[in-house]
Amino acid sequence: MDPAPDPAADPAAELAGLVDLATPFAVRAAVTLRLPELIADGTTGLAELAKAAGAHEDSLARLLRHLVAIGLFTETEPETYGLTSVSRQLLGEDHRWQRGWLDLDGPGAKMDLAYSGMLHSVRTGESAYGAVHGVPFWDDYQRDERLRVFFGAIMAAHAWQTGPAVAAEYDWAPVRRVLDVGGGIGALLSEVLRRHDHLQGAVLDLPPVEPEAKQALADAGLAERAQFVGGSFFDPLPGGYDVLMVSRVLTDWGDDDAVRILRRCAEAASTVLIVEVLAGEEHAKNNSSFDLQSLTLLGGRERSLEDFRALAAAAGLAVRTERTAPGGLVLIECGVG
Repeated sequence: MDPAPDPAADPAAELAGLVDLATPFAVRAAVTLRLPELIADGTTGLAELAKAAGAHEDSLARLLRHLVAIGLFTETEPETYGLTSVSRQLLGEDHRWQRGWLDLDGPGAKMDLAYSGMLHSVRTGESAYGAVHGVPFWDDYQRDERLRVFFGAIMAAHAWQTGPAVAAEYDWAPVRRVLDVGGGIGALLSEVLRRHDHLQGAVLDLPPVEPEAKQALADAGLAERAQFVGGSFFDPLPGGYDVLMVSRVLTDWGDDDAVRILRRCAEAASTVLIVEVLAGEEHAKNNSSFDLQSLTLLGGRERSLEDFRALAAAAGLAVRTERTAPGGLVLIECGVG
């Protein structure tokens, strides 16, 4: 049953807000011009802001007029601007990643422009990145150093967030050697190894990642216990590991490719640990557009626990245990046969 209409709601205004493209690009322009930092540092007048930002003064005034209207800045006096609680969210080291994503000159904007090809994704079930940029995402990832480093940093941030739960919730006592498949610079592996001194490990990712991964492992004090292995998870994986850990990798791929990845893992080890964030109410509350981002950017998808079970079965793996942690994190231990 549909909820009762809100008599105070203005459907036309709501629709206008839903389709507005000027506002998100205006905010990105402000971030790219470093307006929040400039205003925070005391450069508040229009002429001074235009000079400091390298902007056309009248055009900047028009941009700021809209940014004041939406509450990003306030106009304390004519042509004099101040911060609001919203723009303060863009300041400080804790929000450096967000500023990087919003920078129109950076890889984050390039990634988000894949949304303009959403119709292609909905029609085909494939990533729109290649349709928009002329080259598939993972090809561009390997040839565009800024994109590779930026995307890798995002994945590392996710791994650092989930690392403590993975280290605590899984029974690592009987394990001696673990391979983090598609683990980037080894952020998750580092957290697991730091909390379990008996473990040795390696992180497998594409060869261009090697310098940053080796440096990250060394900075974590793990150079003697962890190594980097260059390779693709679509190719045969190295043996000799008790557990192959696949963390937040499967979401980046469609079902057929996800099964291919798991099959390679099943060929190389008797135990495969899938680490993912479940699709569901809690995750949707935090980022309800993530599934569409996965589709349009990468051709991937969010999945339910049942979906992961089906992928495991298709790869010849049997689910042994399932554990959930706060935030929708799930650890699915699978075995061959």
